[in-house]
Amino acid sequence: MTIWGLIIGGVTGFAFGGPIGALLGAAAGSLAGQQLRRHLDPDEARKVAFTVAVIALSAKMARADGVVTSAEINSFRSRVQIPEKDLHRVGQFWDLARQTQDGFEAYARQTASLFGPKSAILEQLLDLLFTIARSDGRITAPEWAYLQQVATIFGYEEEEFARLSDIYSGENPPPHLVLGVPEDASLQDIRMAWRTLAAAHHPDKLIAAGMPEEFVQAATDRLARINHAYDTLSRQMASRPA
Repeated sequence: MTIWGLIIGGVTGFAFGGPIGALLGAAAGSLAGQQLRRHLDPDEARKVAFTVAVIALSAKMARADGVVTSAEINSFRSRVQIPEKDLHRVGQFWDLARQTQDGFEAYARQTASLFGPKSAILEQLLDLLFTIARSDGRITAPEWAYLQQVATIFGYEEEEFARLSDIYSGENPPPHLVLGVPEDASLQDIRMAWRTLAAAHHPDKLIAAGMPEEFVQAATDRLARINHAYDTLSRQMASRPA
């Protein structure tokens, strides 16, 4: 069963608690209809929690901004695999998340608690939020404030958020920022940073940490950006005079 089938069909057997559990409970009551509910094992539970967090935090960001554009919806669909048959009900779940009384802070805190502060999977979630925010051409002031607050709850300091925003708010971020190295870094330091990031953000590792397979495209895009940054800096180093 896909991650969307689990969420839309209703799930039992794993006590999430908190706003994620409340949203799943509300969805089970309003969307599941006559479908059978599934008992989740711990691995499935983490995947469900990640997916609900992505939907809830993106929905709350749209609410903070006050406007939901077709570009934002299409941007989400371009990076997350949603079967055509599930689109309508996933949209209903998104609307339900947008209307809940729980603030985005509660979802962000529970997500950080589940996956650990500043983990690669939380950075992947931030990447998705940035992608949605900038999809209609610019990130609005309310969206910037929202993203910074979510990042803070995820454990990122102000300087770290500045670096992440430089990476994720544009199409072609500077390669040294992507790898988190200074502009005058040695080839050895560049290679070490690349290996560390490539290992942490490999789709297989993120899936093992709780990212559903339906989000592989987003993770693949992130890994490609890391590899491209390393290739660019390596070529630049090789072309420098001895």
